Amino acid sequence: MAEAAEVAELVDEAGPPAAPPTFLQTPMGKNIALGVGISVVIALMTAIWLWYTAPEYKVLFSGLSDRDGGAITAALDQLQVKHRIEGSTILVPSEQVHDVRFKLASQGLPKGGNVGFELMDNQKLGISQNLEQLNVKRALEGELARSIQTVSTVSAARVHLALPDKSVFVREQQKPTASVVLTLQNNRTLELHQINAIIHLVASSVPDLTPGNVTLVDQNGNLLSDTSKQAGANKLDPNQLKYVQALQQNIVKQVESLIIPIVGQGNVRAEATADVDFATVDTAAESFKPNSPPEPQAIRSQQTSDVGNPNTVPAVGVPGALSNQPPGANAAPVQAPGANGQAAAPGTVTASGAAPGVTTRKDATTNFEVDKTIRYEQRGQGVIKRMSVGVVVNYKRLVDKATGKVTIKALTDAEKAQITELVKQAMGYDDKRGDTLNVSNVPFDGVDKPVEIPPPVPWWKDPENLALAKEGAKFLAAAIAMSYLFFRILRPMLRPIFRKLDELTTVPEPPPPPVVDEEEEAELIKASELEHMEANKAQGYRENLQMAKNLSKEDPRVVANVVKAWVGANE
Repeated sequence: MAEAAEVAELVDEAGPPAAPPTFLQTPMGKNIALGVGISVVIALMTAIWLWYTAPEYKVLFSGLSDRDGGAITAALDQLQVKHRIEGSTILVPSEQVHDVRFKLASQGLPKGGNVGFELMDNQKLGISQNLEQLNVKRALEGELARSIQTVSTVSAARVHLALPDKSVFVREQQKPTASVVLTLQNNRTLELHQINAIIHLVASSVPDLTPGNVTLVDQNGNLLSDTSKQAGANKLDPNQLKYVQALQQNIVKQVESLIIPIVGQGNVRAEATADVDFATVDTAAESFKPNSPPEPQAIRSQQTSDVGNPNTVPAVGVPGALSNQPPGANAAPVQAPGANGQAAAPGTVTASGAAPGVTTRKDATTNFEVDKTIRYEQRGQGVIKRMSVGVVVNYKRLVDKATGKVTIKALTDAEKAQITELVKQAMGYDDKRGDTLNVSNVPFDGVDKPVEIPPPVPWWKDPENLALAKEGAKFLAAAIAMSYLFFRILRPMLRPIFRKLDELTTVPEPPPPPVVDEEEEAELIKASELEHMEANKAQGYRENLQMAKNLSKEDPRVVANVVKAWVGANE
């Protein structure tokens, strides 16, 4: 009972028990809350810094297939390039777009989702013949699609080949066919020569495939391989028309580029019309010059023949039957007397010019050279037959800088003549060809309107200043947010931690002993004794209280008896 009484006295002195503190009121809870708050603030500051320094992402590739997307992301991870994926689009920092594209292109990426001959690299053993032929067909289609995609106008391509089985019978053999679907770039079209190039590319890559069996279709369903409608009713070659247009545009460009520095931009208009002959002409001419005097003559060959028979007796006497009969034998020689009364010698020429009894014939043949000229002329296509150029030059515009008023003035004759000569030189004027040129000086519509001097742009509307202000506002917002988080939230949180660290690291120096009088020293001694007594009393109270608590834990029956005694005393 004595012990119960002592416990009761201790409980009476301690008073009613206080409520237990919450977790956040304990030192450990306070430290944990402080750590969480500091972590949150640091995370916010880090997020703000990352937002400010985050790079601007731009599209690297879009519309990728799953195969190409996986290969490109793996390559970017290997290159240690930051990237983001949004659907079928891959984005990288704007300053690395071109560099990354070049590096990926060196690796053959993207491949466009087409499977080429690499499909044959992993052939399995024991594959059937039909499957092997199908893989060959797929590989050929993929390689053709890749080749077609190299054309700048084509964005994507798909090729379908219909390869019939070979037959030993000639009549049953079928020709292969091909269909090509093209996806063109935005606002781009294929020209005729590009269409023909793609058709012949496919036809040349497949055995026995003719260009007529190749069908070309774009993404809008337009049939591109039907080139019959693209030629005009007169069956003109589109390449020839394109050549004429390019020639005319080139002439106009040359004329305007030569005149614009003289009259100013927008003050000259020129048009050209070219008559071009695309016919191929082969000419063969053969001509003869006169070959008679007084023209000089050239003897090619000359032949002369002289034939005579001295034993032949010429016919003499009166013509008739008697003269044609052979004469009889002469009793005496018949000789004509000579000039001096003597007889003429045999074989001498008589007065008629022929020797009696001699026959003579002379033939002469002379061949002269005949002049002959053979000329072969072959003219190629694209010969300019005639060129016509028209040039219109605006009046001079004199602008008053102060008022903006415009006055117009016609060109002088000397200036028009100078411009005409320059245009002739630019167009290649040929008088023999029948070229025409007309240079007119007329005022253009609205040439006399006053020039509106645009007002100066305010500095706050200048695009460069707007971009600079946007960047400055971003930096200022990040700086203000981080300063507020640091000085108003993080710094007060860290202040107790720094204080405790200072207390742990600094060793206080003992204060110097104060200089006091004896009376003051006695009073200090009494005060210290009183403090010591109060401290001892408090210490004893705390020890008694702790002992009562321990007793209640060790022997609750004693506490129960004390409580019963209190209840009985109150009753």
